[in-house]
Amino acid sequence: MKSLHILGSKEMGGAERWLVRFVRAMLRHGESVEVIVRRNSDLARHHLDGVDMRESPMRTVWDPLSRWELSRLIAASEAPIVQTYMGRATRLTHLERGRGKVHLSRLGGYYKLTPFRHAHAWIGNTKGLCDWMIQGGLPAERVFHITNFADPAKALDPEAQHALRQQLALQPDDWLIVTAGRLIDVKGQATLIEAFSQLPAELAGKRLRLAMLGDGPLREALETQARQLGVASRVHFAGWQHDPSQWFHLADMVAFPSRDAETLGNVILEAWAYGKPLACTAFRGAREIARHGRDAWVSPCDDAPALAEGMREVITNEALQRDLVRAGQRRIEAEFSEAAVIDQYRALYAQLLDNR
Repeated sequence: MKSLHILGSKEMGGAERWLVRFVRAMLRHGESVEVIVRRNSDLARHHLDGVDMRESPMRTVWDPLSRWELSRLIAASEAPIVQTYMGRATRLTHLERGRGKVHLSRLGGYYKLTPFRHAHAWIGNTKGLCDWMIQGGLPAERVFHITNFADPAKALDPEAQHALRQQLALQPDDWLIVTAGRLIDVKGQATLIEAFSQLPAELAGKRLRLAMLGDGPLREALETQARQLGVASRVHFAGWQHDPSQWFHLADMVAFPSRDAETLGNVILEAWAYGKPLACTAFRGAREIARHGRDAWVSPCDDAPALAEGMREVITNEALQRDLVRAGQRRIEAEFSEAAVIDQYRALYAQLLDNR
């Protein structure tokens, strides 16, 4: 069945990356999808080639013209499922019950619920988030849990790997830690830089390096922190990566230091999919999906010494590295595969249409 997906962000972030991954996965599995995104956004300009995509101004949530323009595009679509992401798109989308279309709002974070209450049903990507929505007054029978899937690891590109090694001046015995995420407070990169500074420049015969993928308002502050802690020469700010796959191939391990408010954390799934040992913090999403000492080394949030010790343990313990990688890959196959998640969305769409 056809579904219409709407997101009103201007720049790329976690929700935007998920939309791209999700609609392309739906297409691979034979589903019909349409997308409406904000005019001249990063999504519109760079990420949706080959997707049936339209643009809408979505200027502000209070702009009646934006709401009218979006409603025209929705009415013109034959899709009976209208799935919105984040606050702007959801607040501008208003569909009357019983008029043929179902408004499904997907939440990826602990947002204020008022702008989402008018939807007909809601998806949360963790059980904790779904419980929180129900506690906030949304009807339990219309709140659904469907997790994110991990993209299958893309093929290693030897030329891209060589270029990245040259860019970082990596030596054969260097140990590269990769982290990914917008440079914002909830991602906890300040804790990671502090933890990295507490490790020696060389450990177990390996020179330690840190690559930070992403951009955002905290970049200048994080660069200043790295300089003040004396590790700037070993920390590489790579900027936003439209396709981070080759960075994950290059990594010797993945670190994900988010603070407690982080909902799920796709980087956990990406580390597992690319077969990399993972050190992360015990934020909400990690407490739900990561298993300390089995598929990840988990340390408390905002605790740089504990994170440093966790990274040290992984770097110096080859048997642990192998165990974490094997267990993570088994988790991907059993619980977070693309096919399994798409099947859950198909079933939910059918259920919602039967009940409309």
